[in-house]
Order: sequence, then C-alpha cells, then structure tokens
Amino acid sequence: MNKVELQETIRKICAPGKGILAADESTGTLAKRFESIYLENTHENRIAYRDLLFTTPELNKYISGVITYEETLFDKSSNDELLIKPLLDADIVVGIKVDMGVKLLYGTNNETVTQGLDDLDVRCKKYYSAGARFAKWRAVLKVDIEKNLPSDLAIHENAVTLARYASICQNNGLVPIVEPEILMDGTHTSVQARDVTIEVLSVVYRELLRHHVDIECTLLKPNMVRPGVSSIEKLDCMKLAEHTLCAFQHTIPVNMPGVVFLSGGMSELEATMALNEINNFNTKKPWRLTFSYGRALQASVLDVWKGKDENKNAAQQMLLKRAQANGMASESKYMNECIDNLSLHEKDYVY
Repeated sequence: MNKVELQETIRKICAPGKGILAADESTGTLAKRFESIYLENTHENRIAYRDLLFTTPELNKYISGVITYEETLFDKSSNDELLIKPLLDADIVVGIKVDMGVKLLYGTNNETVTQGLDDLDVRCKKYYSAGARFAKWRAVLKVDIEKNLPSDLAIHENAVTLARYASICQNNGLVPIVEPEILMDGTHTSVQARDVTIEVLSVVYRELLRHHVDIECTLLKPNMVRPGVSSIEKLDCMKLAEHTLCAFQHTIPVNMPGVVFLSGGMSELEATMALNEINNFNTKKPWRLTFSYGRALQASVLDVWKGKDENKNAAQQMLLKRAQANGMASESKYMNECIDNLSLHEKDYVY
C-alpha cells in the first residue's frame, strides 16, 4: 500500500471549498434520468451527457473529484479522447463505482447486501491503470422501527463487505469511500435515525479496524441524520446538523480525514442548506465535511439541457452554479437561493 499516494489523493479531494460530483449512475439509472427529459437512453446520449459534465469550464473551482461508472471511465468522446481527460487535465481526481449492486439477504425482512468482491482486486488494478485514484462502494440499510430494521445481520454483513472492499482498494492504489447509506424511506423520527446511524457506523468502524484498513486513508460517505420521508416530523436543517454531528462524535475516529455526504434524495436546496448547517454548527468537527452529490447536483442540469446541443452551455452554467453553492456550504458560507425545492427522493433507490 502506497500511503503517501493515497493521502495525496485525499488531500486533493478534501480541498477547501470543493466536493465530489457523483456521476456514477448505472446505464439503467441514467435511463430513468433521461426519461424525465424525454431522451432516449443510447450510448451516444450517455457520452454526450457525461461530456457536458466533464468539460464544464472552471469545474475544478468547486469540484475536486468525480465518481464515474465503468462504461464512463473507458469511454471516448466524439473527438476520440477519453471522456475523463478533461477531468485529469483540470487536476480533478477521478473515482470509480466498484460495487455490483445489492442482492437480497435471505432470512431477513427484504434487507440486502452489496455484491462485487470476487474479482475486485483485478478490477481495481484495471481502474488504477485507467487513471482512477479512488473508489466507492454503497451499502444499503433500511429503517423500520416496528420491524426492528436494520437487523443485526444486515448491519454486520454490510459492514464486513465494506471493510473487505476498503482493504482491497487500499492495497491496489485506490482510496476507498465507505458508504453505509441508511435510506430516508420510512416513518422514523430524527432521533430514531440518529440512534440507527450510531449503531451502523459503530459496527462499520469496528469491522474496518478488524480488517486492518488504514482509517487515515479512507473517506466516509454517510447519510445525513433526518426523519423519514413519511414521518410526521418535518425536516429541520438545524436539528439535522445536531443529530448528524452527535452520531459522528460517537462513532467516527478523529483520524478519519473526510466526510463526503450523500444527498439521499433530498432536494437540491435541502442538500445544500443541510450541508451548510452541519458546517456552521458549533461543536467539535475534526473531519473535513463536504459533499458527494449526484442528483442534488444534476437534477437542474438535466432539466436545462434536455438532450439538446444548443442548451449545453446553459446546462454547464447550471452545474457550476450548483457546485459553487455546495462548495460554499462546505465552508458554511452559503446564502439561500430562490430555487425550486423539489424532492428528489425515490423509494428503495438503486443506481
């Protein structure tokens, strides 16, 4: 393991005022996004959209890393250059989604565990050679207080696979982003979400240590602690910040360098405001607290683009605007905007 190189990657990703653009949607998930703008999900259209994102002028002012999907990592643009070349040229760190999605964890109440460990070492070598320097693996956990979810089994199995993934990545040159996502689906309160988050993160870090993962060479991509979307409790960003940081203080080692939050289906405005409140909250925060957003950076971009070449510049300006807003929020400097506060939540979200 080249610790110096891994830490240099983390230093770049955690640069002040910057965060990660998660552009790692699978072909199937991107099909859903394209449906919203009545665009056919062809390889050509996928290349055009990724090219729009990656060639956005001055993107590196607010984006330090981009997570790609395997197709995207190796794809070429219309001028026969690698799609990721503009990112590399701009000193934006390229990452790769390495998990193979979730499968049913039998013996549970429709809980899941993430697949993809079998040939991960081989794939990591291939991704590193292609220019990737960090990776992402998403575990998915459901909350249902009445059904006692997440179960101990689901928490344990997902923590073990996250730890094995992290160990494999570190030993093959990639910084692992550890993502134990607790879905916002459900009726749970923010206090119940906090308690579940503490339980999940406690087990995750126990397994990371048990598998000899170097915590200093990892990043964490967690959910923010908030009530379920069907809860009678309304979303309160100040309360979200308090519960989120409380959960972190109980569980995350101080030598873990950075938290790159997922948006989890919150609206673009909610995700930005929540990140700002977390960074603004007056308590001990020994970690860099920034973003790794997908839908919360891209929803408006797609709406502006609509698959039309003539809209490309306007769509890129929209991406830059959302990236700047979240970059400012990562330093608690965000000022509220007048934009639509439309939820991006999808039940049982897969990507």
